[in-house]
Amino acid sequence: MQRSAIGWWLLLLPAFLLMTVFYIAPILQVLTISVTEPELGFGNYERLLTNMGVQRVIGTTLRIGLVTTVIALLLGYALAYVITLATPRAQRWWLLGVLLPLWISVLVRAFAWVTLLRRQGLVNQGLQAAGIIEAPLALVWNEFGIVIGMVHYMVPYAVLPILASMREIDPRLLAAARGLGASRRTAFLRVFLPLSAPGLVAAGVLVFIFSLGFYITPAILGGGKTLMAAEWIKLQILDIIRWGLGTMLATVMVVAILVTLGIFSRIVDLRRMFGARA
Repeated sequence: MQRSAIGWWLLLLPAFLLMTVFYIAPILQVLTISVTEPELGFGNYERLLTNMGVQRVIGTTLRIGLVTTVIALLLGYALAYVITLATPRAQRWWLLGVLLPLWISVLVRAFAWVTLLRRQGLVNQGLQAAGIIEAPLALVWNEFGIVIGMVHYMVPYAVLPILASMREIDPRLLAAARGLGASRRTAFLRVFLPLSAPGLVAAGVLVFIFSLGFYITPAILGGGKTLMAAEWIKLQILDIIRWGLGTMLATVMVVAILVTLGIFSRIVDLRRMFGARA
């Protein structure tokens, strides 16, 4: 038994070393810089309570992240529900359509949305041609444009956990509910929706965590007018050269993500939803 245990540890050792060198060590370095630059102490963290600029960035990041999560979950749940009820052949085409955006660069997608949403873009031109609006709408370089770009990127990440949860639901349960006199709406609300809730929670956690760290999409579709946390950290470290302040917010984001995962892991088995355990 001891030799077997040693063998397993030796197999895990390369992965542990890689995690330490490329993940744990950089995080510890970021944490160290946040309490040593420009001087030793927690002065950078005090700015969370005193600096309006930091609070505004955090508020903007949370607001955009929550809005993106809600919209992505609504669209993702609808798509997953349609895929679940479709025929096997149709399911393959639906999944291809859901996964196809993941194969396109996020940079390409962001510039494509700029082309569509700008004042001379196809969306504004189409609305004006239809007589719906008289002047072009401000659809990009603001929070609205950022949310659209982020939702487009996040919908596949919402669909997959929800779909995995829906596929575990026994169709006979819905048939039994209908046989007992429940309408389609009642069967959905009282049977299907509660059983698919774990996938909805897992998708919400995944989308929200990804949304907190978005950089390219907000930078392009926000036009520098709406700063989220990742872009603000980049400005502090590379442009203003305030490493302490930038690493402070980076540390706060890491802690917030870990706390979020810890809370929701008590509500739903995230390892199972994300495929780590059968």
